[in-house]
Amino acid sequence: MAGTKRHLLAVPELIARKREGNRLSDKDIQALIAGFMNGSVADYQMSALAMAIYFRGLDFDETVAMTLAMRDSGTVLSLDELDAPKVDKHSTGGVGDKVSICLAPIVAACGVTVPMMSGRGLGHTGGTLDKLEAIPGFRVDLSVREFRAQLRKIGCALIGQTGDLAPADKRLYALRDVTGTVESIPLITSSILSKKLAEGIDALVLDVKVGRGAFMKTEPDARDLARSLVRVGTLAGKRVSALLTDMNSPIGYTIGNALETSEALEILHGEGPDDLRHLTYELAVEMLRAAGIAQTKARALRRVELAVSSGDALQKMRQIVGAQGGDPAVVDAPDRLALARRRSTIRATKAGYVTELDPLELGHTSMSLGAGRSRSEDAVDWGAGIRLRVKRGDEVREGDPLATLYASRSALLEPAADRAASAIRIAKRRPAPRDRIIATIRR
Repeated sequence: MAGTKRHLLAVPELIARKREGNRLSDKDIQALIAGFMNGSVADYQMSALAMAIYFRGLDFDETVAMTLAMRDSGTVLSLDELDAPKVDKHSTGGVGDKVSICLAPIVAACGVTVPMMSGRGLGHTGGTLDKLEAIPGFRVDLSVREFRAQLRKIGCALIGQTGDLAPADKRLYALRDVTGTVESIPLITSSILSKKLAEGIDALVLDVKVGRGAFMKTEPDARDLARSLVRVGTLAGKRVSALLTDMNSPIGYTIGNALETSEALEILHGEGPDDLRHLTYELAVEMLRAAGIAQTKARALRRVELAVSSGDALQKMRQIVGAQGGDPAVVDAPDRLALARRRSTIRATKAGYVTELDPLELGHTSMSLGAGRSRSEDAVDWGAGIRLRVKRGDEVREGDPLATLYASRSALLEPAADRAASAIRIAKRRPAPRDRIIATIRR
């Protein structure tokens, strides 16, 4: 305690030390986070430190210390009573990213315990929790006791972060959000990993997105973030790997909560868009390898394909939905999910090839229809969103449908239609194909 107090009395000195580009010790960082949580380090001091880190960075050892200090600011779950390997997946956020909904039951059906804690949408990117809540009755607010019981019984739970997991991260992110310090790779790394390491997992697979619709716009920045996450997670004692994936067009054909949930369920039926299936299977393969279930990519892929073709993944999803209060009948009939009644179809004004589906503009368009939120307290319209009728590279004729917009109020459709139309570009030449998977980054 005396050592902590001595460190806390020197907060301005510690801020100045980082401002000048010097290292902070593990004890310095632990004392700062502890003081931030007990009130002896003021918000303005932590904001100043975040700005110093933004400009000067943290080395890997400092980032590990920050990650562990934030992890230890709240409850750290232990799931040692579960025999199966425990693996989670995290995405840095994208447009049309409904992967978790079909990925979790597939991996669980292969014998991996999947304690998946997800978030809500904010801005142009959607949130898994909002999509799951489009299923009537589905609960994402399980208690820790319910969470553990479901993992023991079913091997998978899809829930929101509980308030006592890494609370320092939530407080620090709120400060970063209003002080221009969000875009710091060490702080992003510690924010993501502190929550995930508090879950009691053995391994973590990350989907780090890059492109127009991603948080990281350039490949070098995305690679730096992926390497940081993998290195720091590994130094923290977990098996961590990352897929670098393209986010220059929406995933699948749908953007919006019920629309995306329905499309994700199609994957469990062996249907759905090729790009969504490809990305889901690649992440599933990486999770099985991280779990030690399969040693090679080929063997892991065979396990994934069998889980879907046999119906085991579909049955796992029925169990998950039923256990969390939802209507399991939706799993077998995804079209039962309610969509907004007001609709508008955008059509091609000329013939050619679709060269771009701007994910940032389409994400904001879906948000304007009611499917997203600009503030955390905003409500979402589960039935609102966009169903694309084309993919990049498709040939279209004048008058062909490009997208259908869904909203609960007609007044929202006209401005959204103009914006969505401007996001879909058509040219005379077919664009070169792009793969969703750019690279795999391991230790």
